[in-house]
Amino acid sequence: MTTANLKRSFQSAALPAGLAAVVGTLALAACGDSGKAMSPGPGAPDAGKAANDAQATAPAGTYCSLPGSVLWGAGGPTTVPGGPPSTPPLEWLTLPEGFCAHYFGTVGDARQLRFAPGGELFVASPTTTTTGGNASEGAAAIVVLPDDNHDGAADQSITFLSNLPSTQGLLFANDSFYFQDGAAVRKLPYKKGDRQPSAMPQTVTTLSAPPIAAPQDSLHWPKALDVAMDGTMYVTNGGSQGDACLSTNPTRGAVFAFQDDGSMHLVAKGFRNPIALRCETNHNVCLAVELALDYSDTTGGREKVVVVRSGDDWGYPCCATRDLPYSTVTYSDTQGTPDCANVAAESGSFVIGHTPFGVDFEPGMWPAPWKDRAFVTLHGVVGSFVGARVVAIGLDATTGLPMPATELGNGGPNADSLLQFASGWDDGMQDHGRPAAITFAADGRMFLADDNLGIIVWIAPATLKGP
Repeated sequence: MTTANLKRSFQSAALPAGLAAVVGTLALAACGDSGKAMSPGPGAPDAGKAANDAQATAPAGTYCSLPGSVLWGAGGPTTVPGGPPSTPPLEWLTLPEGFCAHYFGTVGDARQLRFAPGGELFVASPTTTTTGGNASEGAAAIVVLPDDNHDGAADQSITFLSNLPSTQGLLFANDSFYFQDGAAVRKLPYKKGDRQPSAMPQTVTTLSAPPIAAPQDSLHWPKALDVAMDGTMYVTNGGSQGDACLSTNPTRGAVFAFQDDGSMHLVAKGFRNPIALRCETNHNVCLAVELALDYSDTTGGREKVVVVRSGDDWGYPCCATRDLPYSTVTYSDTQGTPDCANVAAESGSFVIGHTPFGVDFEPGMWPAPWKDRAFVTLHGVVGSFVGARVVAIGLDATTGLPMPATELGNGGPNADSLLQFASGWDDGMQDHGRPAAITFAADGRMFLADDNLGIIVWIAPATLKGP
């Protein structure tokens, strides 16, 4: 599916009755008695502000009615008055009609977002250079952003753990907080409301040490963490752009399962850079985001969103996908053509360079067609940010598995399987950062982090009830 097709799918997505009523209110508020859109005239410097203020009519008691919220209606974005004047502008975004965005906070090199059981947002802020990001602005820390006064913005930034230059994966499970520290996964006890550690962290496992002894790439060091509905905890390990294609098929980039006693076993292999992993809460399904071979768009390559399944091999560095070796690659040890017959087939694929970066699942609180979808952030092409946006992939209601979705060629069998949700980052200016980490709060809001500027925002439908 081309970007143009995605835009058409986004524009044609039908609004449910509740949101349609909100959008209608927004549109009418932007019009004069003649029904034509109002615009500021010469010599009327406050006319635009008055029109914007009039349009800001989200239902009372909703998140979108909070001061500073930017709402999208038929007439475009308008801002609810009363927000702090220093709030970064968000009107450059494009969202579906009936949705709003709100600034939440800023954390340098914000690479991972996780909500604690008490509702505080935890943010990983590393300083080690990796794919994308702005390591020079990182804090080498995990920070906490609470919103105790429920005004929609973080009250303060609290350092939870420091001296963590290479941290990204975060996980709350088993009354513990798990986090990445280089090649190690560590944990500490966690109870609801903790904003400082209650004990010293303990090492759970180290991927570079025996018996796993997984090779560690200096650039693809980030490790994603999550726990499946059945209690299995997963951790990813990055491969390298320079990995040699060998007939012996050694394990490098992979997904492993681990336990609190430190034991680990291989789940899936054949990854170059599995930069994100997230599990559903109502199905025993986890998805991993794979950044495939750079510059391979002319040799069969594609970025992937894949289901985490035991025994799967995703083909890297030999195969672009099932039955398709990279056209320029042969086995380095035998010079033969790679056998790709047993490579797993991805369910979601993207153009090389569009760079899927994060994934999470809408918890069933949004209106159709966005309800119960997997949302994927696309980081965009390095330097131009082309392709940077947020898309939504359909899920099978019975199994939770993703529907076939691709932006390659003419798209998948069902255009509604892949919808564009948010855009505006790739406007040619490169001044709005790039969407990176994504997570949904228990209250239904989507939180997005930009790892270039460090800006964190949340997005919600206009009908979502507030605190």
